[in-house]
Amino acid sequence: MTEESERERGQAAARRERLFLAVVDDSPERSVALRYAALAAARGGGRVALLRVVEPPGQTEWAGVAEMMREERRAEAEQLLQGLAAEVNRITGSVPILYVREGEAREELLKLLAEEPAISVLVLASSTSSEGPGPLITALTGRYNRLLRTPLVIVPGSLSDQELETVT
Repeated sequence: MTEESERERGQAAARRERLFLAVVDDSPERSVALRYAALAAARGGGRVALLRVVEPPGQTEWAGVAEMMREERRAEAEQLLQGLAAEVNRITGSVPILYVREGEAREELLKLLAEEPAISVLVLASSTSSEGPGPLITALTGRYNRLLRTPLVIVPGSLSDQELETVT
């Protein structure tokens, strides 16, 4: 096999690799979405990406205080993602791609999807509360669905680990 054909095969494989993006928020169902994405990636030869969006600091009179708050929030987000990355690595055998963004979750998610064409599947878990499926799912299946260019998988937030094993 020539070096050129081997390189072409590698490039084709990279194009075929599916990248499953899970949003890391503070909801209880986030673990369901994360586990689904990891299991689907492991079984389908894909990879996982994790997105954590942190809120910007509120209005403060001193720029130094705002910057310190920003750095604290980012450090907390990175620490959380590192812990979740270890879990994903255990399931998939590969280290996930980690994204930390500052802003409003819906806006930052849509920006990331527009910037990263390698993301091929967005995985969200629906809320188990009676208040509805959750703000991101509501937005992405409603008003903002025209902006979504990535397939959206909505996993019931009440699925057990065993049920997730069965459906992936």
